[in-house]
Formats: sequence, structure tokens, C-alpha cells
Amino acid sequence: MDAPAHDVLRSARRRPPPAPMLDALRARFGDRCSTAAAVREQHGRDESPFPVTPPDVVVFCESTDEAAFVVAQAAAHGVPVIPFGVGSSLEGHLLAVQGGVSIDLSRMNRIVRLNPEDLTVTVEAGVSREQLNREIRDTGLFFPIDPGANATIGGMAATRASGTNAVRYGTMRENVLALTVVTASGEVIRTGTRAKKSSAGYDLTRLFVGSEGTLGVMTEVTLRLYPLPEAVSAAVCHFPGIAEAVDATIQVIQMGVPIARCELLDANSVRAVNRHDRLNLREQPMLLMEFHGSEAGVKEQAEIVQAIAREHGGEEFQWATTPEERTRLWTARHHAYFAALQTRPGCRCVTTDTCVPISRLAESINDSRREADEAGLPYFIVGHVGDGNFHLGYLIDPDRPEQRATAERLSLQMVQRALRLEGTCSGEHGVGLHKMGFLVDEAGAGAVEMMRQVKRALDPKNIMNPGKIFAL
Repeated sequence: MDAPAHDVLRSARRRPPPAPMLDALRARFGDRCSTAAAVREQHGRDESPFPVTPPDVVVFCESTDEAAFVVAQAAAHGVPVIPFGVGSSLEGHLLAVQGGVSIDLSRMNRIVRLNPEDLTVTVEAGVSREQLNREIRDTGLFFPIDPGANATIGGMAATRASGTNAVRYGTMRENVLALTVVTASGEVIRTGTRAKKSSAGYDLTRLFVGSEGTLGVMTEVTLRLYPLPEAVSAAVCHFPGIAEAVDATIQVIQMGVPIARCELLDANSVRAVNRHDRLNLREQPMLLMEFHGSEAGVKEQAEIVQAIAREHGGEEFQWATTPEERTRLWTARHHAYFAALQTRPGCRCVTTDTCVPISRLAESINDSRREADEAGLPYFIVGHVGDGNFHLGYLIDPDRPEQRATAERLSLQMVQRALRLEGTCSGEHGVGLHKMGFLVDEAGAGAVEMMRQVKRALDPKNIMNPGKIFAL
């Protein structure tokens, strides 16, 4: 097992930018180069339970050339570089454990090229998923990857995000066609094309997707788009328990029903979103589902799923028939994390996610829930259960270290269980700092050493988001 995150934070040697580098950045960027404490702290935190670990300087870039200038300066002086989108990551990806410069890409928020006839779009890395779908809505197309938070496309590519639509449309891995990347030397390269497939050379696009900023800075991303479905229906179905809801989901997937979304909320999550979003959902385990297709296709899918749900004790579907009702339901689902935090003011959330083969999902969730109940920590469960992925968040008092220790123990047990069931330590959060210790357990020492060799070859000075994924 690699060094745990707290050891990385404790032992990291900071590498601050020297005065000549700071002078060069200030000369090029003016007030878009900041060493203000508030700005640095904002860029040294995410939604993980780790303490703020700020960079030494933040630069707000507005073009690929500007990002390349910053990286070239950092390479010349051996200074770490941490790409930053909106700060919504959950595993400590953004923490400047060795100091350095944070490259904020949020101002790189332009649609570069839209090709509706080819179902592709190229965007700058700072474009958010909600912005993208707003700007292409009139074309009759949409981008389906939806991790919940209004993350940037660059951040989603960096963590190989997925989310609520993955059961039908896949993850960022399947939907990124090409990239513009600033390498660790400050060189700008392009990987992939707008063609739907290629067998030319190494697949560098897939190498960078999911690399969490440790190999380069992605500044432009070319994506697959999809036609907006002719018909969309959303439904809520309550179950007597989590086991019944999960068993129904497993049968739906095994029968090949092309359901677009299938989300699980436990009673704790439903209770939280009711308070947060002023809903009146029954406070028991439920599936929130969405069906895409033709009018006839959606009707057929819904009838099949309703019949399966009944077999497992599910109640009659409650339909959200208008776009406004669907939006309200999915907004509440996306707010589940923050809604849970508000149930315990001042708390922090230690959250973990795993993904297992669909046939082992019920076992994984039920055992994790039982352990959380026995430990006595408040918790909530949400899950993209249609693809075997679920999240468990433990709500802890940050002033009580024994609660943090309990949460980390439960997280460890949950991950170990997923690995025993031939799953993964992270279905979509990524590794970052929090899950570094699990990567060797999952992939094996030989595979992780190969990852290290790739990192050393592409980033010999170890300046690209150092201290993440694995220790060098």
C-alpha cells in the first residue's frame, strides 16, 4: 500500500516559486497573478475533508498560450503546477502539497468549435457542463455526462468523471475524442481527432483522461454530443428497503433495459433533500429513474421497469411529467451532498465511492450500510446504481478526531470489500490524495510502478500536481 494521504501532507517538501519566476508572472499577467491569502486559500481546498493547503501563487489564464507560459516558467524553476477548475473534487486533488502555482482555467470558458453535423464540440477547459448544454441547446444536441456538481469540462476529463447518465451514455473516457494539452515542459500538443475512431499510434487521449493533472494541463477538449431524446420521462419509486431497490436495479440492467438514469437515495438522503429543497418525498429508500427515447420506447421501458419494481416490493411510480418537475427532482438529487451537510451544521463529510460488478452491488451496499449503522456515525448513501457505483458519506465533527478515524476505518472496509468483489476503489471520484493507499491493492505493485515510469518520462521534474495518485 502506498503512503497514506496524511503522511504525504506531513512529509511534503514545499517548492515555492523563486523571485525571478514571480516577477515574470506578474509582468505577463498583472492583476491576474495573485499571492493574496484569500485567493490562495480558495485554490487550496476542495470538498475533501483535508485541511486547506494553499499554493504560493494563483494565475488566472485565458488562453492555451498563457497556460504554456506558466508551465514553462515552472519547469525552468522546478516549481509545482496544479490545474484548477471550480474546486468541486472530493479526494484532495487540488491541494498544493508541495506549494507552487495554481493555474486557474475558469476564465477559459469559450466554445471553440461546434460541429452539430458530426455530433462534436470543442471547448476550452473552463467551460462548465451546464454552460455547455445551455449554449448548444438550440442545436437539438446535448452533452450527457453529469457528475452532479457543475464541474468544468477540464476537471471532468482530468478525473474521468461519469455521473447519473453513465449507465446509458458512458463516462468521460468514452466521450472525449481529442485534447489540447500543455506538457510538463511547457510544450503544447494535440491528441486525437474529431473522427469517431482511430488506430494510429498510442492512445494519448485516454492516457491524459483520468490523469488528475499529474501529466499535463488540458486546455481544450473535443467531446461527443448526442441528440436530445424525442421523449423523456422521470419517475420515483419507493421501496421497503435498500436491498429491494438494489435488487430491482440489478434485474433491470441484466434484462438490458436501456434506462438513462437510475439513482438510489437512502432514507437519510431523502430526508436531507426534503429539507434542503422543500420536497415531500416519502422518507424511505427510493430509486429516481429517467427514460429516454421515442414515445413508444419510453412507454415500453417504463412498463418493464415498473413490473420489475413490483416484484421487489416497489410501489407505483410517481411521475415527473413536465420539464420543470424533472428539473426539480434532479436538482434535489444533485444537492444531496450539500443537503446532507446542512443536517449537521459545522460538520465535514468523509465521502468515498466504489464500483463493483452489478451482480455484487447489493452485497457491497448492504454490508457497508450495516458497518456504518454499527459505528453510530451519521451517514447518507446515494448511488449511480445502474452501473454498480455508489457513494457513502460519513458526517463528522471536525473537532473530534476519533470520528474522523472511525470514518476512515469504515471507508477502508468499504474499499477492501469492493476489491474483494472484483471492483474498484473509485468509480468516479478519482484517487487524488485520499485514495492513494488503495491503488497498489487494486492494480498491483507492478502496474503502479509502470504508472510511475510513465509519470517520470512525461514529467521528469515532478512538477505536475505532485503528490497525487501515488508517491514517487
